[in-house]
Amino acid sequence: MTVNLRRRRVTVNGVSVCAAEAGHGGTPTVFLHGGGPGCTALSDFGPVLDAVRVGRHLVLLDLPQYGDSDAPPITGPVFDFHTAALAGALGALGVRRADFVCQSLGGSVALLLAARRPDLVRRIVVTGCQPVPPPTGVSVDTGLARQLRASYYGGSGPTPQRMRALMAAAEWSDASAIPEKTVQSRYAASTTPGARALGLAHELRGAAQDLSPALAQVAAPVQLIWGEHDPFAGPDYARALADRLAQAKVAVLPRTAHHPQAERPAHYAELVQQFLTTEQGVA
Repeated sequence: MTVNLRRRRVTVNGVSVCAAEAGHGGTPTVFLHGGGPGCTALSDFGPVLDAVRVGRHLVLLDLPQYGDSDAPPITGPVFDFHTAALAGALGALGVRRADFVCQSLGGSVALLLAARRPDLVRRIVVTGCQPVPPPTGVSVDTGLARQLRASYYGGSGPTPQRMRALMAAAEWSDASAIPEKTVQSRYAASTTPGARALGLAHELRGAAQDLSPALAQVAAPVQLIWGEHDPFAGPDYARALADRLAQAKVAVLPRTAHHPQAERPAHYAELVQQFLTTEQGVA
């Protein structure tokens, strides 16, 4: 990655939110990370930034409880909290309308923002998000994700080896290809005082939330880019989600899991570019 990032910090309702920016004057493009231990916008999307930065004002935003942002407890619905924080941060950063490229948790937050503040959202790319429960009724927050978090923070606590195991179990299809640099950055972000305090305190991460009522209000075009072997919710879930949105299409990347943008960055970036630059809506 050769993008030079300018770091900024804004305060939203007393919570300090960290963002990094690159580029001037282009289309604002906001990157939102997933909810796994140590996830940040940079760790989730670093491999694709060079390919999508041309003509764009990149904004890599770390939601509260992640990265260098504050880690306050969340007592209400999780997506409500993060969507309010996102809207406030965009206002403080001077972003009036943007494209969004999002992983997992960030995708659900962006979809809710599009439903509640359509003026802020032009288009959305989402990967691996679960804004509504899957047919099993077990949400991402109470199923595999909670098990992985327990195995990572439980016992003797986090180690780089445990981080690599977590990524191999859920995020990458080819565990042998996981970069050591990514393991180390995720480990560092998962062991800050705020991250450790929230490690096994599931009740402080916000209540599970079903966005079914909100999806019908999402008018913005949506591109779902999914890993063929995503263990949280597979391609069938993505197709069912697309059917609930006014303008949505699905692309499935082979030989990838929950983080296809990391395993197939060139293919992922090509899909993002095609979607964000086309003049027509989603067929």
